Amino acid sequence: MGELETGADIGTVLSVTDVSVVRDGRTLLDSVSLTVRAGEHWALLGANGAGKSTLLRLLGASAHPTRGAVELLGHRIGRVDLRELRALVGHVDPRHPLRSPLRVRDVVLTGLTGSVEPVPRRSASAEQLAHADELLGLLGVAGLAEARWPQLSQGERGRVLIARALLPRPRLLLLDEPATGLDVPGREQLLEGLDALRSADPGLATVLVTHHLEELPEGTSHALLLRGGRSMARGPVERVLTSERVSACFDHPVVLTRTEGRWQVRARRRAPVAAG
Repeated sequence: MGELETGADIGTVLSVTDVSVVRDGRTLLDSVSLTVRAGEHWALLGANGAGKSTLLRLLGASAHPTRGAVELLGHRIGRVDLRELRALVGHVDPRHPLRSPLRVRDVVLTGLTGSVEPVPRRSASAEQLAHADELLGLLGVAGLAEARWPQLSQGERGRVLIARALLPRPRLLLLDEPATGLDVPGREQLLEGLDALRSADPGLATVLVTHHLEELPEGTSHALLLRGGRSMARGPVERVLTSERVSACFDHPVVLTRTEGRWQVRARRRAPVAAG
């Protein structure tokens, strides 16, 4: 199964070229390439240990590749301060380590400083406060602005963290298994919020990591399949997310279907063994 291309350049946000990552003699990524353009919404798929988290750290300018090049909006990792690049990327991690009972609006405002807790003697402008409330409304949690963080459900926290990541107005949003731990209503509310975000900001590019295709929003436009640190296929979802390719990626025979923009996966039935 070869690589698939994504078409003409319409404004490159992220470029990954022949990237490899080797740690303690172990190859975590092997010659992976990826181009993400403005307005594209990528799914990064693979089984546990496929290299998804390692690649996401490179995309978020949190690590250097061993070989190859990563460029974010024309800035190459290794040639500029990583802190400058991180300001261009919104990163949503459902394992956000906040422990204190901050109000939801204050949690969103920490996106301005990239910190877990508010930075002393830093206050938000009226415009930033209004933008925080606008994002909470877009993601369907405007009524929680004054609620305390420990009071939120896991699904509500996920949507608040997306608002937090978007507050600095990044051009790339990274979502690391955002539906982890959610029940069905929480997952569906999260995905509705992501689709609303796609409509509200058509130029924003996103990369969502998961190993459950049911967790992909309707607006997912492209996919990259990883297996054993190598890219099996990349390109538009219509060409990449097929039963054959997904079965090979996860090393298990499955049937993949799509209804009203959402994917479903079930195991392929094995032919019955004829009686002797």
